[in-house]
Amino acid sequence: MKDLRHENINPFLGFFHDCDVFAMVTEFCSRGSLQDLLLNEEVKLDWMFKSSLLLDLIKGMKYLHNRGMCHSRLKSGNCVVDGRFVLKITDYCYNELLEAQRFPHQERPAEELLWTAPEVLRSGQPGLHASRHADVYSFAVIMQEVVIRGLPFCMLDLSASEILERLIKPPPLCRPVVCPDYAPMDCIQLMKLCWSEQPDRRPAFDEIFNQFKNIHKGRKTNIIDSMLRMLEQYSSNLEELIRERTEELEIEKQKTETLLSQLLPPSVAKALTVGCTVEPEHFDCVSLYFSDVVGFTTISANSEPIEVVDLLNDLYTLFDAIIGNHDVYKVETIGDAYMVASGVPVLNGDRHASEIANMALDILSAVGTFKMRHMPDVPVRIRIGLHTGPCVAGVVGLSMPRYCLFGDTVTTASRMESSGMPYRIHVHESTVKILLDLHLGYKFQLRGRAQVKGKGTEETYWLVGRDGFDKPLPVPPELKPGQLAHVLQKEEIAQHKKRKAQLQLAKQKN
Repeated sequence: MKDLRHENINPFLGFFHDCDVFAMVTEFCSRGSLQDLLLNEEVKLDWMFKSSLLLDLIKGMKYLHNRGMCHSRLKSGNCVVDGRFVLKITDYCYNELLEAQRFPHQERPAEELLWTAPEVLRSGQPGLHASRHADVYSFAVIMQEVVIRGLPFCMLDLSASEILERLIKPPPLCRPVVCPDYAPMDCIQLMKLCWSEQPDRRPAFDEIFNQFKNIHKGRKTNIIDSMLRMLEQYSSNLEELIRERTEELEIEKQKTETLLSQLLPPSVAKALTVGCTVEPEHFDCVSLYFSDVVGFTTISANSEPIEVVDLLNDLYTLFDAIIGNHDVYKVETIGDAYMVASGVPVLNGDRHASEIANMALDILSAVGTFKMRHMPDVPVRIRIGLHTGPCVAGVVGLSMPRYCLFGDTVTTASRMESSGMPYRIHVHESTVKILLDLHLGYKFQLRGRAQVKGKGTEETYWLVGRDGFDKPLPVPPELKPGQLAHVLQKEEIAQHKKRKAQLQLAKQKN
């Protein structure tokens, strides 16, 4: 075995025997097996590329047979490809080695016998009956793999065991089906001749070599030219692959930047993308919006988790569409709480108060017609709080950065919302003063001095409209003295369940 020297024979280097492990040592080929190469869709193979690989295989087998040897286990997994795309045959003389070492015969899986000639399969011991005719049959199956870049018999909707059974017991004759579009017709005819049912009709590798050269008459078939063609093709494939990967990388980069700009203000997202540190910034005057769903806990307790998710998703999708029409920035959503700011991080003069007020009116109007999917006749009421004042803004966190606002203004705006009423926009006196100074026709109702948690009693107002604003606003519910808003929600949900039960009962009767 060590005396075998051929450019298409993978050289035998020696044996390895240690800890009951006995192995053959051969030269490493960086491209892996022929089967690996064929199944790698990233490597494009034209017919010239494929024919060069087949010619290497033919020359290697021709050399083995002329030296009086048979392979007996020839398959695409035993053909390796080196870094220059030269095919080399390995695992030759395997059976002789096993017999010499007196290794017990082991059954091979059906998938490994698909390259085995029918007459060898019928013998009952495929690994012990070597012949040149059987090697030619195995070569024909490899030809099918190379031509269509698929596993043996892959076009037949049969398992490996079923294929072997049909090979052993014809008729009908079981062979791969190859479309003439994949290779020259002469090549397909040669392949069919090589897997003939009668072994003596299969040509020897000397004849196969001559026929294969005639198929490519007029074309260069020496190893150097084949290698250069393959390297040129591979280089072209690599350039195309790099271009595709670059385009995919650019698309993913754009997706990431878009997502980041949705999570953070665009100016902040851009600074973080280029690796800049975003320092906390003080803003002298900004306007804030807070809202939540009245009786959300009651609604959640009477809904399935997926129904709660659908409710919030539908509601926030509605809100997001509205804020896109105003110069505002959505700071965050926590459960049913929704926070929006204007005048931060991009200054907009004195417009921040009017932008927040206009947005609040639009949201309140839209919520008036909003329906829950699972309880459409139960109204979804929100309460809104607005406040204007100074704050500090900055990015918090590294793995999942958030743009947060801090200061007494944030606390007061939150208190405006929590001390508000259903279907009402509760506005602090500071915001009212700025809106009145703008002379845009905002309409307010004095609420009076309201108890604000942590602040004591303060003068607050209801925002009820604006000149030119003609969208209908929902009518706030009339609450009895001492009645809480969530109690009203419980009554409405109970009525909804009662009506639903009555409808189901009526359907059953019909």
